Amino acid sequence: MQTAIRKRGFVSLVGAGPGDPKLLSLRAKEALERADMVVYDALVHPAVLKYAPQAEHIYAGKKGGEADSTSQKSIELLLVKLARRGKRIVRLKGGDPFVFGRGGEEALWLSRRKIPFEVIPGITSGIAAPAYAGIPVTHRGLASEVTFLTAHEDPSKKRSDINWKALAQLKGTLVLFMGVKMLPQTVQLLIRYGKKPSTPVSVIRWGTTGEQKVVSGTLATMAQKVERAGLTAPALTIVGEVNRLRPQLNWFERKPLFGKTILITRSRKQASQLGEALEAEGARVLELPMIDITPIRDFHKLDQAASHIKKYDWLVFTSENGVEAFFNRLRHFKKDARMLSDTKIAAIGPGTKAKLNSYSIEPDLMPKTFTTEGLLKAFQKTKVKAKQFLLLRTNIAPDLLNKTLTHWGALVTEIPIYRTEKPKELPRRLHELMQHHPIDYITFMSSSTAEHFFEALRNGRHVPAKIISIGPVTSKTIRGFGARVHRQARIPSISGLVDAILKEELK
Repeated sequence: MQTAIRKRGFVSLVGAGPGDPKLLSLRAKEALERADMVVYDALVHPAVLKYAPQAEHIYAGKKGGEADSTSQKSIELLLVKLARRGKRIVRLKGGDPFVFGRGGEEALWLSRRKIPFEVIPGITSGIAAPAYAGIPVTHRGLASEVTFLTAHEDPSKKRSDINWKALAQLKGTLVLFMGVKMLPQTVQLLIRYGKKPSTPVSVIRWGTTGEQKVVSGTLATMAQKVERAGLTAPALTIVGEVNRLRPQLNWFERKPLFGKTILITRSRKQASQLGEALEAEGARVLELPMIDITPIRDFHKLDQAASHIKKYDWLVFTSENGVEAFFNRLRHFKKDARMLSDTKIAAIGPGTKAKLNSYSIEPDLMPKTFTTEGLLKAFQKTKVKAKQFLLLRTNIAPDLLNKTLTHWGALVTEIPIYRTEKPKELPRRLHELMQHHPIDYITFMSSSTAEHFFEALRNGRHVPAKIISIGPVTSKTIRGFGARVHRQARIPSISGLVDAILKEELK
């Protein structure tokens, strides 16, 4: 079977869910992890694509009337072309592929051309978006039926297939996809055919995400309310008595950071961890890494040190990046933590400690204050003179630790174990992001992220957001650019940073 798939290719029609990337199914995640190509729609959350880092990503978004839209025909031709090259393709669609997603059309196209495929359902926004807005689409006593329909039919049809008269007589819930543009006509038709003008209605834009916005009203008032609110696609319209439950069941918008937009400036991998923690509190997260963590180009010095690791009394890690880089290199030589049994290990910060713990190592020394100064203070309580120290840090690490230990009589070897670099085109990307997205908070988790941010911004005194810093060293760097630190994390960690933002919100 695998040989046949490789020869002919294989297409997975995958539902990415309604917006919240955490609602992606395990089966969909597995398909992404083994994909060669991912052809994705406009409504797919960028975080979902991270499950396919090895694949080529091809944007195939369709937005009504927009110049950058991809035609349905060209998408179908592309799927066949890639499959005939023997590729394993994930066709990634928002919501569910078979619920107003044109997945049926694409499946037929593939079937007629003998291209093997599968369908992996996704959670449809027709259920998920109302749930995140506190609106159950069914409820005993209010609605025993729910009807899904699209108000955006095939434009080639000569007349509508929707029986508005029959719909108006239904007692249950109506869920209209892609209907914002047609909302004035829709409410008029429902009223004309018998729905009470006082029937409750809600329109949900960007449901299940930190950008979720809900406008509620009645059939009589809804068109004007939506126009005043400036609501545009993508949005869902819910018609029916179940809307009356929203004031009691509106759980998502009550999260402490709902409605807040937070810019994360950390490296790509680490930004995701912080982003998930903030999204769990309801925030809308924007990621623009100010640093790229890359491997060193020459491993000769590191390999030499690792091969003579037993000569060192102390191995010092100041970041989780250093820990990961070191153990990745050990793995290259099929070595592990057992070779460190005779070496003491010092670490700065809970993140570094947690990373060491993941390799079954408990640091022998961790300062109460998670700074270089704090580490030096802790070393003062030990015998340092004539001891061998191996410092494994970034290429831009300050020299305070090395110089002070050397001054105290230690024998110090310092090896850059990873590189901290400024991403290309950072100034342009930063200005575009801040121009198009009002930001409430900006987080900084290191001095290098702050330096790169303010150098790219070129005007530190006019940052249009509150600044949250991970610790005193980073705060000092920020203030050096003339900017204000609104709050500093009590504990320099992801959870500490989230707590700092929550406290700033509550003050």
